[in-house]
Amino acid sequence: MIPRRRFLQAAATTAVAVPLSAPSATSAHATAVRAREAEGTITDLGPASVAGPLGNAEIVNGVLYVGSRGLSPNVVGAYDLAKDSVTAHFEIPTGIGIWAMCRAGTDVYAATHARSDLYRIDTVAGTVTKVAEYPDHFIWTMAASPDGKIYMGTSEPGRVREYDPATGTSRDLGEASPGEAYVRSIQADAAHVYAGVGANAHLVAIDRATGERRELLPPELADRDWVASMSMSGTHIAGGMNSLAELLVLDRADPGRFKVVKATAPGEKYIVSVLLHDGHVYFAGRPTGTLYRYSIAGDKLEVLGVPYFEAATHRLLAHEGRIYGVQDSAVFVHDPATGQIEYRNLVQRGLRAAPEEPMSVHCDGERVYVGGKSGADVHDLATGKVTRLGIPGEPKTMLTVRGTTYLGVYTQAALYAHRAGDSEAKLLARAGNQQDRPRDLAYDARTGLIVMPTQPEPGHINGALSLYSPRTGKLETYRPAVERQTVYSVVTRRGTAYLGTLIQEGLGLPPVTTAARLAAWDLAARKLLWQHEPVPGARAITSLALGLAGTVLYGMASTGEVFAFDLRRREVTGRLQVGAKGGELFVTGEVAYCTDGDKIYKLDLRSFTAKTVVEGLAGQWFGGEPKLALDPSRRALYGVRGRNLVRIAVSGRR
Repeated sequence: MIPRRRFLQAAATTAVAVPLSAPSATSAHATAVRAREAEGTITDLGPASVAGPLGNAEIVNGVLYVGSRGLSPNVVGAYDLAKDSVTAHFEIPTGIGIWAMCRAGTDVYAATHARSDLYRIDTVAGTVTKVAEYPDHFIWTMAASPDGKIYMGTSEPGRVREYDPATGTSRDLGEASPGEAYVRSIQADAAHVYAGVGANAHLVAIDRATGERRELLPPELADRDWVASMSMSGTHIAGGMNSLAELLVLDRADPGRFKVVKATAPGEKYIVSVLLHDGHVYFAGRPTGTLYRYSIAGDKLEVLGVPYFEAATHRLLAHEGRIYGVQDSAVFVHDPATGQIEYRNLVQRGLRAAPEEPMSVHCDGERVYVGGKSGADVHDLATGKVTRLGIPGEPKTMLTVRGTTYLGVYTQAALYAHRAGDSEAKLLARAGNQQDRPRDLAYDARTGLIVMPTQPEPGHINGALSLYSPRTGKLETYRPAVERQTVYSVVTRRGTAYLGTLIQEGLGLPPVTTAARLAAWDLAARKLLWQHEPVPGARAITSLALGLAGTVLYGMASTGEVFAFDLRRREVTGRLQVGAKGGELFVTGEVAYCTDGDKIYKLDLRSFTAKTVVEGLAGQWFGGEPKLALDPSRRALYGVRGRNLVRIAVSGRR
């Protein structure tokens, strides 16, 4: 195995790795020049985040075909295992990523999400053909039956679809388990399709001819939340269950005979990929990144190693006696004969890296961090150099306090810290409490706490509020912060955290509340003080900012409305329709700036009116959640135009 530090250095492919330095005299002059720029002046800083993230793979005739996600266009790269190089790319022009792949003969099928299209790659002729499209939001998983038909699991809701290459026609087999949102794993044999369902776990066998359904999940496991990964042999079905890191091994002839195997690495929660091979079940866990092997006959579990700390393994495949694991931008190779694990960076071997859809943006005054898959690109504003900060996850939100940048990272609601010049970020803590996705970060000077709100794991209720003390290194998590909602945005003042919520709890659960709330939370007493619904029917309050005096709280809702809330009277004193949807909001003096991803607006807080400062950004944010960062000088904003990082000059004055 390659040491993590050395691998991260080797994997930094987006730019020449150079130390992050303080602004030079030249940059100081540039800052002075920029101070005279007209408001709305845009400076293009190049691709915001460049990566080569992978979502799935398949092997045909000694070639590993790997599908990308988040690129434009996405590609399937052909990695020749014997030549140890990527020899070809096949462009997939639609969708934002490839989660599902399978093979049928020498053809490889790749399915996209948002939009959901199906492509066939003829590996002999070297051609790509779009063969079908579907209205589903995601195609998560795909498998071929012995007679060459293609079966797909989708969301939302969780349907099973069939594509017949012989006729070019599709068939809807309906919801695998009515009312459930996701089919996340799928297998097929001559008679049945097997669907792994969440957010309430089911394992459903669907008769391919009649459509009759039969539940295979043992009643003892009815309280589990997902069957999220699956593999099948002639005798057994193996499924990875979340979020207790359990492997289900089921006898196909007698489903009442089953075994539940618990992954043993401390803190393990997910079984992200499964492979039945040669009498064993190979499976990969997360967050640890551990590779396991379970002997069915011997009823014995082995820990084979950690190919790359905390990385997610999207697919496990067997070829010529070896096990291949596909991770972001890389593949590991396990040799059962020797026990060795080799790690191969596919970008270094020719896999195309390209601008991805960014997830977050933050400026500390000297550099801009852009969060993406498996890390962040760090743009040095003095030199223009870009370095890759590798993190096993997705930085969703960032904050700088006294020279340290804190990053809230998905999954596992992790909090990392990074100091300029360091090659790695340090894992500080995880929220636990079935939390998954950090939504915002704020610092409260009175208590010295960093506040991180989080969304629960899919299928689980109640978001949380985590409080981290840089002085003691202690993290405390409070769940729920606001009953039956997720806290989406936060701002603090004098020991109080003001919270904006999202009605969605864990993905896959229908909301039980109807409007986002504004709430106050006492950081010293650790309790909720009050709640209010400032924008009727709003799904989320996407951003919050305090006015200079600290008596008025400004917020932006998912509807695109901005509101003013008087904290003394606890009432909304103004509401203004500004953008097409909600995004970030910043107050500077008597004005505020906000975005809906396409435009940047300037609000006069006295008259409570708005005007457009910039338009036509068409920011391609991951998940469609527009972000914005304010330079500490308050003379610039940072966002994206398309997939490029841009600096927007602002005056900060009415």
